[in-house]
Amino acid sequence: MGTDGHARRGGFLPPVPLPRRMWAGSQFTFHQPLRIGDALERTSTLHDVSEKSGRSGKLVFVKVRHEIRHAGESELALTEFHDIVYREAATALDVAPMPKAAPATSAWEMRWVPDDVLLFRYSALTFNAHRIHYDRKYVTEVEGYPGLIVHGPLVATLLLDLLRHHMPDAQVLSYEFRAVRPVFDIHPFFVCGEPQADGKTIHLWAKDHEGWLTMDATAVIA
Repeated sequence: MGTDGHARRGGFLPPVPLPRRMWAGSQFTFHQPLRIGDALERTSTLHDVSEKSGRSGKLVFVKVRHEIRHAGESELALTEFHDIVYREAATALDVAPMPKAAPATSAWEMRWVPDDVLLFRYSALTFNAHRIHYDRKYVTEVEGYPGLIVHGPLVATLLLDLLRHHMPDAQVLSYEFRAVRPVFDIHPFFVCGEPQADGKTIHLWAKDHEGWLTMDATAVIA
């Protein structure tokens, strides 16, 4: 294991030398229903690696393609593209990017108050040992964040759950989300949604306690 709790780099994922890693987003396409108890097989491939420079320094983006099939079958049940971003270590000279305001109104909204128990349980559920989600001393003193980071996929799951709450019979055909700004456990956050005029597209987003956009997502339903 690496010092951040992840598996050491250089096996499946490339040996990116930058120390900080975060989930940047995902794109899902659902081809067949997946049910609890189904035996599944996953095939993962490295789809793309790119390097960029931002206000906070060098960035490396890694895109991984996951293909999910029912065991023994050739047809796809789910395709996922998983975007990972690696960043340089935090310094006192870092310039925070300008936040973007979330939409002012929404058809749906739910408030969540994260805590270390929720984050630890989600880490355990998803076999995610990344210390930024449960080790407060590590995330504040080593990676330089103000609190524990709420998992991007957890926020994305809560957004999709919001859709299910308001449209329980909807069949989701595709779902994509992009992390815009970290969410920390030191404040509540909100998940919001707005069905679009075409009747098939649902705009979903998360915002922090100050109203800044933290995640932007789109679901397409049947």
